[in-house]
Amino acid sequence: MRNRVIIENVKPEIDNGRFFIKRIPGERVDVSADIFSDGHDVLRAALLFKHENDKNWSEVPMVEGLNDVWTAAFTVEKEGFYEYKVEGWVDHLNTWYKGFLKKQEDGQDMAVELKIGADLLRKAAVSKTDKASKLAKTLEGKYEAAVEAVMAEEFAATVAEFPLRQFQTVYDNHLRVRVGRSKELFSAWYEFFPRSTALLPGKHGTFKDAARLLPRIQELGFDVLYLPPIHPVGKLNRKGKNNAVTAESNDPGSPWAIGSEEGGHKAVAPELGTLEDYKKLIREAEKMGIEIAFDLAFQCAPDHPYIKEHPEWFLWRPDGTIMYAENPPKKYQDIVPINFESDDWENLWNELKSVVLFWVEQGVKIFRVDNPHTKPFRFWDWLIGEVQRDHPDVLFLSESFTRPKVMAELAKGGFTQSYSYFTWRTTKKEVEEYMTELTQTELREYFRPNFWPNTPDILPYELMGANVNAFVKRLLMASTLSSNYGLYGPAYEFLENSGHTGGKEEYHNSEKYEIRHYDWTERNRLTDIMTKINNIRRENPALQTTWNIQFTRTDSDHLMSYVKTTDDLSNIIWCVVNFDTQYAQSGFVEVPKALLKITGRVNLKVTDLLSGESYHWFNDWNYVEINPYKWPAHIFKVEL
Repeated sequence: MRNRVIIENVKPEIDNGRFFIKRIPGERVDVSADIFSDGHDVLRAALLFKHENDKNWSEVPMVEGLNDVWTAAFTVEKEGFYEYKVEGWVDHLNTWYKGFLKKQEDGQDMAVELKIGADLLRKAAVSKTDKASKLAKTLEGKYEAAVEAVMAEEFAATVAEFPLRQFQTVYDNHLRVRVGRSKELFSAWYEFFPRSTALLPGKHGTFKDAARLLPRIQELGFDVLYLPPIHPVGKLNRKGKNNAVTAESNDPGSPWAIGSEEGGHKAVAPELGTLEDYKKLIREAEKMGIEIAFDLAFQCAPDHPYIKEHPEWFLWRPDGTIMYAENPPKKYQDIVPINFESDDWENLWNELKSVVLFWVEQGVKIFRVDNPHTKPFRFWDWLIGEVQRDHPDVLFLSESFTRPKVMAELAKGGFTQSYSYFTWRTTKKEVEEYMTELTQTELREYFRPNFWPNTPDILPYELMGANVNAFVKRLLMASTLSSNYGLYGPAYEFLENSGHTGGKEEYHNSEKYEIRHYDWTERNRLTDIMTKINNIRRENPALQTTWNIQFTRTDSDHLMSYVKTTDDLSNIIWCVVNFDTQYAQSGFVEVPKALLKITGRVNLKVTDLLSGESYHWFNDWNYVEINPYKWPAHIFKVEL
């Protein structure tokens, strides 16, 4: 009860330490806390941290700022979990020292003070031979020499080096950092349906056809190839083209209607090939620096084997029929939701975990999880923790477009990346506000956004009937605002912009319900920009994180300007986007002198990595002009 220091408002701390924060090796953890005490004594505080495999704690002194806010930081160096905590205490040695200086200046006799100081130095000393012990002896010697020793600069350094720790207050609320592999923060995703990869129109594509396209994905610069569900598609209540309730005999159905007499969640659709074909696809992709992302959709077609084997895992109507999925007025007759409130929930959970582990054993390291917000949070907390305990390199992407608190809770519970609202942030104001929310609030600690301009479910209104300039603009924004981004590839690349006839944000003739045929040899403006932007991202570390963005002022509502830098300013990327996709716009952009540590006159060389053109800027505000028919943005590399 003799610890007088109060520690509160520690950040980052997610829900009182219930959840961990997220980093990758080399990232910094900035910690702050309100630390104060009664009276006027000098306080000291320290940030302590250690990797889960380390025995001893490392320590960083905290620095006092305004209004009793103390700060410190540490850098995580290896994967795994780190722990951190905060300590604060009254430092009687430092209190005495500062008092000594004032009393000496006032001309007081310091004989007694010297004895007090000597005693405190011995208490602070680590050994009898260190500097603190030696100075203690000096303070007990001749008066003039002792006073001179205290007034010397070296004495202040000794006081700082040997904090007198007594009656510490320790804030240790199980604060943790999960450090994952670098792809958790930096990735580029390309999605296609493997059944649409056949060489000939009207044919069902296979894993072997998909493998034939790997060199193309590599050429475009994507490092994650995401495939929709690869399982047998249900036959009962199968949907037809454009979500028609009745399917024709040759309609393939939605891949998300999983399971038939051919198998369930541990089987592959025979039309795609064999399990060995899929494993071979994974291996061939890995050789090219590409990972295959697996679609994990915990739902069933009405003829899934689970329904016969475990009817207790589903909901049944009073008339004996099974309850299919609904989101009124929408009906999903081809999909049956799993009842997570089943009395047999433990066996259900373990079975679903076995599904994930089965695919991990086949070589899968990335799971894109379909609609996780329709399953219990505690289930995902448990499942992800169980899987990553033994397979820490496995990633989980949350495909959830729902309410903010629900999306945040999923991210807290362990999802390594999350779909975001970028799809619907279309104005300059909306984008700036959203990026500020993602990077400058608590979300930054646990919510890693993945920016998708489109998905098989979503053709945004902004892209309906839009020209190629709009597609290029959204691609450039997604890939430079966020370090994780993705595309429903062929629809985007080949400029599909026809919306649903009912006015919904959906594609007309959606590939979800039919096999498409693409000319994969085609190259166009979007193909070129995908290749260019992915190369730019790989070559510039400033674009490999989301958290370093700073918006700068422009004098035009059409132009949005933002800068990303590495901590040491060795790489500086400055993007200026024209939101007008029809006409050229011009204006002036302000140089962020404080961010770039520029004192005095500006002298910058900026090279547009898209066009190759270079300019020299000597003013605080500089002129830019952007013609969307050339490039709808500048991506400048800045040389100081």
